[in-house]
Amino acid sequence: MTKVFSQSCHIKCRTIVEKNKRVLLVFAKEDSQSDGFWWACDRAGYRCNIARTPESALECFLDKHHEIIIIDSRNSRYFDAESVCRSIRATKPSEHTVILAIVPQIFAENNSIMACYNELIQLEHGEVRSQFKLRTCNSLFTALEHCQEAVEITSEDHVIQYVNPAFERMMGYHKGELIGKELTELPKSDKNRADLLDTINMCIKKGKEWQGIYYARRKAGDNIQQHVKITPVTGQGGKIRHFVSIKRLCGENQKQLWVIGEACDYIFLLPDSFRHKDRRKESVDVRSIASRGSEAPSLQNRRYSSMARIHSMTIEAPITKVINIINAAQENSPVTVAEALDRVLEILRTTELYSPQLGTKDDDPHTSDLVGGLMTDGLRRLSGNEYVFSKNMTDSHSQMVVPITLNDIPPQIAQLLDMEEQWDFNIFELETATHKRPLTYLGLKIFAQFRVCEFLSCSEASLRSWLQVIEANYHASNSYHNSTHAADVLHATAHFLRKERVKGSLDQLDEVAALIAATVHDVDHPGRTNSFLCNAGSELAILYNDTAVLESHHAALAFQLTGRDNKCNIFKNMERTQFRALRQSIIDMVLATEMTRHFEHVSKFVNSINKPIASESSDCDCPASIKNSPENRLLIKRMLIKCADVANPCRPLELCIEWAGRISEEYFAQTDEEKRQGLPVVMPVLPNLIQHLAENYKYWKTLDEMKFKGLRPPQDLS
Repeated sequence: MTKVFSQSCHIKCRTIVEKNKRVLLVFAKEDSQSDGFWWACDRAGYRCNIARTPESALECFLDKHHEIIIIDSRNSRYFDAESVCRSIRATKPSEHTVILAIVPQIFAENNSIMACYNELIQLEHGEVRSQFKLRTCNSLFTALEHCQEAVEITSEDHVIQYVNPAFERMMGYHKGELIGKELTELPKSDKNRADLLDTINMCIKKGKEWQGIYYARRKAGDNIQQHVKITPVTGQGGKIRHFVSIKRLCGENQKQLWVIGEACDYIFLLPDSFRHKDRRKESVDVRSIASRGSEAPSLQNRRYSSMARIHSMTIEAPITKVINIINAAQENSPVTVAEALDRVLEILRTTELYSPQLGTKDDDPHTSDLVGGLMTDGLRRLSGNEYVFSKNMTDSHSQMVVPITLNDIPPQIAQLLDMEEQWDFNIFELETATHKRPLTYLGLKIFAQFRVCEFLSCSEASLRSWLQVIEANYHASNSYHNSTHAADVLHATAHFLRKERVKGSLDQLDEVAALIAATVHDVDHPGRTNSFLCNAGSELAILYNDTAVLESHHAALAFQLTGRDNKCNIFKNMERTQFRALRQSIIDMVLATEMTRHFEHVSKFVNSINKPIASESSDCDCPASIKNSPENRLLIKRMLIKCADVANPCRPLELCIEWAGRISEEYFAQTDEEKRQGLPVVMPVLPNLIQHLAENYKYWKTLDEMKFKGLRPPQDLS
């Protein structure tokens, strides 16, 4: 059997397998050969037609568009096989049809179905599939020519090979100006843009799809914003052969284009003219697209309007990417799912993502008040009430006596400090021995252990003066928030820093920042909560806009006191860049002690550090990628000072009870003052709880006086 006419084509296109292929048998009369092909087609799953004359063959082909035509040319007295072939080939549908002729010299008559079947299978895997690829390719290009989206195909070297009419209309170029030209790069002088281009290229060079929003310059010189999806096309051996870019305009009339998997601020330039293999640098004209659509009643319009505002930003937060992904998921979701996701979006767009929201029950309003007073700002301001600090912040510290060096510490205090590295260290004994100045002595000991003076390039005398100034600005009249509490937090911080896992996660700057933050974290605390200051309309609440009032004051005052006198300025010899990094770390840690963001810090720590570590094998230490990333180091420092700040319940029972009594006394004092000033009671004392509270306090106090460590006294004493 030989081929009278055939076509071959080799293009990089996915083969579309088409079942039930059609075969036309052109035989003047029925014989064993025609029967053999008939039954072979049936076995192969092909649809078969038989034509007896050239006219009926042409008519049948034009009606069915067969993929294979087999013409009997063994005997020319019935019809001319070449004439039949030429008449069929003259029609347009025959462009991708394989035509073969049976000649007696090559193929002897054989009624074996297997012989005919094998011949048909060889044809399918050879010429027929090649024709299918070509036909499919033509169909795809026909679709590309008529689609609304701009399509650009480049080689692996970013040489343009194809653009469709939509691309020509969008960019203002004729395809003749683009085909065979190479795309330009971003200006190398803009490091951020170059880095972004490297990121995109790294993504697509790995065979991964990238999509995002960037700006393109039209032939007219103006810039347009496009949503672009770049898909690598791999060839034989997995090598990338082409890149297909699909582009859509981002505009008011195409809001659906805002729904994307990931948004990037990537600027892609098409110059006014091209040179082959010419990479030119041009200036970049970046224009953000503001949201222009008015609010519409439909859910979908509101969603797209919001996304338009988000994508006008040049710097994108991770939460924006999350919102983008949810928006994309909504597009193909049922109505109920889309509505549920919209409620999720409403929550995500709030700023207090990690703050708890109490589900208040109508029959238990006091629980909400109590917990809310501790965990939220509780702003219920009454005008005309001002809270004035009882302490003069400019008190002189010249009358305080501190040791000249560590070697001059009195023996009693030195003996107590020898126990400093133990968790059971009794801070109250140090408070008594130092006449309520434990922070200075303990600070000298701990800061020396961590070589803080060496890191800061300051003298020990400057450090002593600084500790003295900071401690002088703690209120000794406070039962809880005084310098003893600061010393206790400093002790806990140092204890945590000595742990191997923490040491492996932080550098010396982090350690110094943590120790300084612990020392100053409650300086000049008035013994009242943020809620009290806001409700009282205090000057500090006004200064810091009712947001993290005390924590902002502690951090700011610490640096004010430090820079006020050169003798106590422990930062004066630091290099500027290092000081700014240290200052930022200290401020961040002090602000982390504010309780309204407690759940945010804890949730981030658990999801970013605890869970990844837990997924590792039990005998494997924390992975370096988890421990040492800047974001996670920040979380570790925040959690470190938060744990140190509230560590007193984890102290030995005697110390825990003492701290509990002190904090309760301070809260009760605040409640009394709120009542005197007519302010909202942030943490109300409920009459029906007082009796139980008093009895329970008496019980625990009895156990304390008995020096009993258990929860219940011996039977003979009860």
